[in-house]
This record gives sequence, structure tokens and C-alpha cells, in this order.
Amino acid sequence: MRRLLLVLLALLLAGCGGSSPKAAPDIVFVSTRDGDYALFGIGADGKNERRLTKEKGDPSTPAGLFYQVDPAWSPDGRQIAFASRREGRMHIYVMSADGRSTRRLTSSAMEDDHPSWSPNGHRIVFSREGALFVVSVAGGAAHRVGHGVGSAADPAWSPDGKLIAYDYRKPGFSIRELYVMKADGTQPRQVTRLGQVSGFPAWSPDGRRLAFQSNVRAGHYEIYSIGVDGKGLRELTNSALDTIQPSWSPGGKLLAFARDGAIWTTDGAGHAKPLTSGQNDSNPVWRPTAPGSSR
Repeated sequence: MRRLLLVLLALLLAGCGGSSPKAAPDIVFVSTRDGDYALFGIGADGKNERRLTKEKGDPSTPAGLFYQVDPAWSPDGRQIAFASRREGRMHIYVMSADGRSTRRLTSSAMEDDHPSWSPNGHRIVFSREGALFVVSVAGGAAHRVGHGVGSAADPAWSPDGKLIAYDYRKPGFSIRELYVMKADGTQPRQVTRLGQVSGFPAWSPDGRRLAFQSNVRAGHYEIYSIGVDGKGLRELTNSALDTIQPSWSPGGKLLAFARDGAIWTTDGAGHAKPLTSGQNDSNPVWRPTAPGSSR
């Protein structure tokens, strides 16, 4: 009898261990290693790489190829917003951090991309064909923030919730510069004046600086940062290849980015290292609640 109980206990423990949930990754990124554009996760040490999105698109069609792109973590690290063309047009979706419970958030005749959460987790700002819109995470109609002509893209909500950073191109020009505006769309203000193509702003955790990609100096893209007041331009990466899509670690000491089809990180001293092997990986985004937030 005692032996039977021990066997049953061992089987029970084995079953529990096999169904235990995996911890959320430190970084989520986009990759086509499975054929379609999908979301993957990885640890800050380059370990525990895995696909997060459960659904798989058919890469032979535009809708199936661009199945999951533009990831954005919720402030509590429990959900991920992303853009997808799975239903024909690009729209914003939200899923749990384990890739389950996906739901569509936006619906219009136009295409939506690049979502960014408000710090309280209640709203998401995104770009819609040259304009910026905000929608409630609970669903409902989206409303435009900001006005005027030209092309606004790549919005990023500030850590204190008061500002939205974005890049903007005036009509008839190829130059893009960084701007910030109040979260209600008023008082837009130009931050960079570099005269080239600068974009993809990412807020530092303390809200004082913006990291961004620009081709201002090297003839190709590198990562820079600048104060929100437009002062103190710094070059954060230096290579012979396009280096794009910055994302700060929770503690602000590391920066993730994409280069040559791989995900990299760099510290304040410029020591860069690859996290992935380079299988058309892009758009890394650091989880706000990642362990070791002092990084």
C-alpha cells in the first residue's frame, strides 16, 4: 500500500512539473525563422529563446506573412500588443504574455501599426496611415490625437503618461524628425533638427531622453539618444551596418536593438553583443517588469 502511494505521488509531481507555465521572457522580438513574421521571446542572457505566438500564418500570402509585428509590452508585463495583417488589413491586437487569448482591438478601413501603451495600461496609441490615434484597451472607437498634414508615425508614450513622442515628415519632404506632444494631442514640439531620416523614438525609463535611429552621420542607421529638450545628442552605437529599433532595459543601463538580422544589446560604454543568431530578427522590446530592473 505504501509503495502504491509513493508511485501515485511521483506521477502527480511529474504531471505538475510538466504543466508549469514558463516565465515571461525579458525581451520580445519579431522573427521570420518559422516562415511568417511571428513574436519570439528571449532572456537578457540570450537563453530560453522560444516562439510566443501560437497562431501561424501562411507566408505565401501578404496576410499570412505579416502575421505578428510591432510588439509592445503592457506596463505590468502581462500582455503584448502587436500589429497583424491576419484578417487582410493591418490592425492592432492584444494577447497575453504567453501568446494566448488574442483579441482584435482596432477596426477600420485603414491600416494600423506600431502600438504603445499608456503607463496606466488603459489606452494604446498607434499610427494609422500618417496620423496618430488612441484606443481604449477595453475596446471601442479610436480617436485621433494631434492634427495637421504630413506623416506621423512610431508613437511612444512617455513613462509619466504626459507626452507622446513620434517621428514626423512634412508634406513633400523625405526628412523625418522627432517630435513630442501632450498626450491629448496638443502643443507639438520638434525635438531633433538633424535634417535626415530620424525615427523610432524610445523613452528612457526616467523620461529624460529619447533613443532613436538616424542616418545623420554614418550614411547608414545608428542608434542615438537626445534629451527631450532637444539637447545633448549622443551616438550610442557605431558599426558599418544599419542599427535600428532601440529599446531601453527597465533600469536604463542596457539598450536592445536590431542589427544584421539579429537582436543585440549594448551598455553605456558601447560594449555590444548579439543575443540571437540572426534569422531575420528585428524590433526587440524590453519587458518593463523584467527581473533585475537595475539593468
